[in-house]
Amino acid sequence: MTRSSGCVVPFLGVFTALSLIVTSVPALSQPAEPQAVVEQSFRSALPDVLEEITPAVVNIAVTSATSSETNPLYNDPFFRRYFNLPEQRQQQSAGSGVIVDAEKGYILTNHHVVADAGEISVTLKDRRRFPAKLVGSDKATDIALLKVEADNLTALPFGNSDQLRVGDSVVAIGNPFGLGQTVTSGIVSALGRSGINVEGYEDFIQTDASINPGNSGGALVTAEGRLVGINTAIIAPAGGNVGIGFAVPIAMASAVMKQLIERGEVRRGRIGVAIQDLTPDLAEALGLAEAQGAVVSSVEQDSPAADAGIQAGDVIVAIGKHQIRGSADLRNRVGLTPVGSQVEIAYLRDGRRGSATIRIEAEGSGGGEATPGRLQGAEFQDVKGNVVIAAVEEGSAAARFGLRTGDVVVAVNRQPVSTVAELTAALREATGTIALDLLRGGMRLFLVIR
Repeated sequence: MTRSSGCVVPFLGVFTALSLIVTSVPALSQPAEPQAVVEQSFRSALPDVLEEITPAVVNIAVTSATSSETNPLYNDPFFRRYFNLPEQRQQQSAGSGVIVDAEKGYILTNHHVVADAGEISVTLKDRRRFPAKLVGSDKATDIALLKVEADNLTALPFGNSDQLRVGDSVVAIGNPFGLGQTVTSGIVSALGRSGINVEGYEDFIQTDASINPGNSGGALVTAEGRLVGINTAIIAPAGGNVGIGFAVPIAMASAVMKQLIERGEVRRGRIGVAIQDLTPDLAEALGLAEAQGAVVSSVEQDSPAADAGIQAGDVIVAIGKHQIRGSADLRNRVGLTPVGSQVEIAYLRDGRRGSATIRIEAEGSGGGEATPGRLQGAEFQDVKGNVVIAAVEEGSAAARFGLRTGDVVVAVNRQPVSTVAELTAALREATGTIALDLLRGGMRLFLVIR
């Protein structure tokens, strides 16, 4: 991925000649470049901002028991002693976290930082150390919430991640490689990134601020000291930073946090539609000026969307005050909207704008635009005692594994299923390889999903 800098050499002679020509002209006072002014202001104000906010970023140490054996009998003390087996080893790992409520001691971090944790401890910048309780964790967004009992904490105020623009200056604060608190700076490189984890809810902020192992769960902060993201992942071909890091937007993280506080888990919302991106070709075919939104490819019968009058072919362009960029954006917004609430959805139909109030129901209530596990992206419906695939989202995990619209699911791991509820339960119980019995065009298929 390293590019040669040799291409700069041929321009040196031209630059020298231009310099000679310019020196023969009287010097003119030029105003500072706008970007240079912004950069200089950012640099000069940064130390003062960091002095106030860095106490809100903590180091997290996790201790978990590991064993090379997977048989549950190996966890039985009598069995281990009888066969003289070694005790389970203690594994330690480190990450970062952000204090978001100083009074209640709430700390946001990543799910993967505290997954399978036996003990969690938090160390503040002033070196105070406290045990932490896991309030709840959500694998799909890679967000977890901890709680500590401590006084004199500093919390980071939330910024508006929806208003970020490419080029905005940001800093990343965390604990890379266990070195201790470290600050790196950069810009917002891109917004709305997805495809890092096909089974997750993704809307990543991409940044070139250096993020390395141990930064996970740390803060992505604006020049004004506002929290706009929770650092979560990097693309690292050589194991270290190459200038491509990702953070979960604070808008998404805070929505997850609210549910974790209320019930200890996240209940996904759904409206009962299968959707796809509005591509430029599709926008042209529909006579739309802009290719932004999510196209409804099918509507589940008796779903909230059907009750609200949404039809196949509608282009959903907004939910509440948020403009919808594409299908992943809509899925994120609906999935993290509290179940039971009502939202205003704006759509385009035959070139005309319309709106509808739609009730958000719990995932799994009917079909399911978000099937658990490795079959996400497929929508299932109950049809006369059969489970039929009503739609498969293009580019989804289900599509890559070979599922097609119209397939009938007969069994999961040889366990017969005749309703969507039975299918969902079977998929949630399945571990390792999943074997699907399907009917397609009158033929029986056996699809293996690893």
